[in-house]
Formats: sequence, C-alpha cells, structure tokens
Amino acid sequence: MARNLDTALVRTFVTVADMASMTAAAKALHLTQGAISQQIKRLEDVLGGSLLDRDRRGLRLSPLGERLFGKAKRLLSLNDEIWTDATTRSAEGRVRLGVPYDLVGTCLAPVLKTYAEAYPQVQISLVCASSPDLADALADGGIDLAVIEEPVGASAGECLSIEPLVWVGAKAGNAHLKRPLPVSMVADTCAFRPLVLAALSDQGVAWRTVFENGNIDATTATVRTDLAVTTWLAATVPPDLAILGTEAGLPALPNFAINLHLPQRDATAATQEFARFIRDGFIRPRQAA
Repeated sequence: MARNLDTALVRTFVTVADMASMTAAAKALHLTQGAISQQIKRLEDVLGGSLLDRDRRGLRLSPLGERLFGKAKRLLSLNDEIWTDATTRSAEGRVRLGVPYDLVGTCLAPVLKTYAEAYPQVQISLVCASSPDLADALADGGIDLAVIEEPVGASAGECLSIEPLVWVGAKAGNAHLKRPLPVSMVADTCAFRPLVLAALSDQGVAWRTVFENGNIDATTATVRTDLAVTTWLAATVPPDLAILGTEAGLPALPNFAINLHLPQRDATAATQEFARFIRDGFIRPRQAA
C-alpha cells in the first residue's frame, strides 16, 4: 500500500542537512530545537533508519540520509512549484507593504523584486516609516502587512530574524569621542530610540540629537561625514561605515527581532503570498551562509 511522506518533516530534514546544525535549522524554521529533533525522529521512524550521524565536526548525513537528500530536495522543489502555480492565478489586486527605512534597501530589496516578477498583476504599494508607526498603520487598516523591528520577546508577529543592534560611525571617525555624544536617528519614533537613550543614560553618557526627521539618506550622511553616530541592525550597516566595538566606550545594545505582521483576519491571497516570499527571503540567505 502506498504511503505518503510528510513534506513538513522532509523540509526539516533538508534544512538540518543544508545547515549541518539543528540549532541553525530551528532558527531558520522558527521552531524549537526540541521540535526539530522530534520531527527528524518521526521521519526516521517512517523510513526505518537513521538519517543523521554526529561526529567531532558536527552533524553529517548517514548512508540513508545521503540517499534521501537529493530526492528530498527535488520533492520540495516540486511541492513549492505546485504551490506557486496553484496560487498565482488567485494572487491579484493590491498589496500595501510597510517596511522600516533601514530594511527596504537592504534585506527586502530582493524580495520586492522577485515578488513583482512572480506576480506582475499585483499592484505593490510600499510604505516606509518607523516600526511603531507601521504597527499603528496595520492596526488601522492603512497597510496590508508589515515587517517590524521590535525588542526580542513576546510579539504578535512572526520572527524572521534576530539581529544585534550596533553603534555605527564613520571609518576612522571621532564623533563617538565627543560629549555630549552626537546621535543621529532616522525618526523620533524609531523603535531603537528608547532603548538606545536608556543605555546612554544608564552609563551616564550625555548626548544630543543631530537628526530625527525620517530620512535614511540624511541620517547616513551625518554618520558618513563624522557629524554623528547612529545605531542600526548589524545586517543593515553600509560597508563604507564602521561598526563601533566596546573600545569606543559606548554602552552595549540589545538584540532586536525582525518580525512579520499580518492582519488578524481577512488577509488576501496576494498578501499571504507576499508574506511567503518575505519568509523565504530571510531564510535563504542564512541557508546559503
């Protein structure tokens, strides 16, 4: 009698094999490490053998895992192709995506391009604002989905990535030595601002605002010309600027989550597909790394 493989279990196996780490796979799939282990065990029980071995260098594929791996990738590719083909015809209309200023030109630029190419019939409207303002716009129905930067912890959104918040300055600059510390932030409603200012206060560092008018290019210019320092997620720092380490004498900053938020109900097919593209856009770079 024919038996069916659970593609969720297969996807977990492929992700673990690609990353050679259950911890990394858990983060990529937004599951606990225990859940990853359980899913691998369930697939091994179905197939009747071990799929992964562990040695001093970490995880590696067992002989059964080696035989499964290539076919599993083809199975998932065909599954995703069928899903995309089945949903393409129903994805139409307009999608209003909210994105923080610092993410639109970095993490999300490739996603916007691939989605627009896959669904040319969908009209995309991009709304750039600070994360708190985007959360308000989503609640009010002004946008259809949003990528929001929030402190790590409980959230109504789905965690896409956790990134360190870092101090950024000009290469070989000295703005970080000035007191009061000149700080440039994109907007006065920036999600980073309260925690950054609290960290400065706790360390007794006097500060002054250089720029807070909602323009990422102007913020970058103040840092690039060594007029000020700023704080960005490490993954969004331009290559011509410097991440300032502990030797700069600035307080440590917390990690931030990049979370995907959808409306609580009535998300259109186009919106749901956009959310899928965003998830894939954050998972694939980590797999490649």
